[in-house]
Amino acid sequence: MSGPLHGIRVLDLSSVVVGPVCTGALAEHGAEVIKVESPEGDLLRRLGGRGRTPGMSGKFLNFNRGKRSLCLDLKNPAAKAALLRIAATCDVLVTNIRPGAQKRLGVHAEAMADAAPRLIHCTIAGFASGGPYAGKPAYDTVIQGVSGVAGCFEDSEGKPRYVPMLVADHVCGLIAAQVIGFALYRREKTGRGEALEIPMFENMAAFVLMEHMGAMTFDPPVGPHGDQRVLSPEARPLATADGYICLSANTDAQAHGFFDAIGRPELKTDPRFATVAARTANTKDYFALRASALAGRPTAEWLEIFERLDVPAMPYNTVPSLLRDPQLLASGLVNREAHPTEGETWRIGPPNRLSGGMEPPRAPAPRLGADGASVLAESGLSAMEIAALRESGALIEAAER
Repeated sequence: MSGPLHGIRVLDLSSVVVGPVCTGALAEHGAEVIKVESPEGDLLRRLGGRGRTPGMSGKFLNFNRGKRSLCLDLKNPAAKAALLRIAATCDVLVTNIRPGAQKRLGVHAEAMADAAPRLIHCTIAGFASGGPYAGKPAYDTVIQGVSGVAGCFEDSEGKPRYVPMLVADHVCGLIAAQVIGFALYRREKTGRGEALEIPMFENMAAFVLMEHMGAMTFDPPVGPHGDQRVLSPEARPLATADGYICLSANTDAQAHGFFDAIGRPELKTDPRFATVAARTANTKDYFALRASALAGRPTAEWLEIFERLDVPAMPYNTVPSLLRDPQLLASGLVNREAHPTEGETWRIGPPNRLSGGMEPPRAPAPRLGADGASVLAESGLSAMEIAALRESGALIEAAER
């Protein structure tokens, strides 16, 4: 059995997180991903914490499983010519290189369309073309700030801050993979490739506006912006006698079950809390009640009570405890794996399942340039042409690092 994208070949000219999230999702579902890196390698090889060997950080290992590494110096004309030949064998190209740099390197959509008219060319950009921000550099934190994500913390806690993970990169990378799937479906009907633009700012701003425009959706506004349940500073894990618990009680049945659990059944008829509308209007009081109610019992006892009363509640996890979570171990999301060059590691498996077939476990992330000669040969270059690329410095291979 194989994944739904088996047979799709992807030329990956992306780096750091947003692009590798996209191409990682494609690889997870069966696509062959050829990761083209500069002589310096993807910056993520050196970001995100220590590794056992240079250029193989833990973060790089997690974002680049199942990909093949081809290291080309695209400033060398011979490397550019080789890349065009590879592109002619590919179905998709993904890049987060800014549009101006794409043109300088000759990898923009128009140039690639001449070499590969069926190619889906996907640019993940900071900002949509045609606006005053077009072409500006963008990293995750820049996008979180300009899109209003950081501003939601100001609404909630009085000070702006960033989500402590690269949420814009993850979200926009997955959106890019989704839109690529749409474009591949259209190509099946038309036989033609196309250019895609996935702007991070516009995508994240759309999320923030959909979530928090609220009463400002109407013109003129019928009230202030923001979903106060989400923005409340008390919207956080709740302290128990020995730790924390994660709880949500939104429906009337869930909230009433919660009141029974904490020994306050009279709150079911309290006009502040009896209905969804009442609890929404009194979010501050409702959340304060929840926060103060659980300190007298340990987490395990609360979990048993809430399960019996069908109140949504789960244990609170940290990054280290996720590796011991029984659900993640049973579902196969986390497993130990011996990396061929980096030793014993944790492997993150596929979170989603398709009854029509799943791709076998992906190979570990590669050393820089590990697959160069084989990728070039499969793309039609002769041994003599590959040797010439190597001698000119256009091709860098793992043995040279």
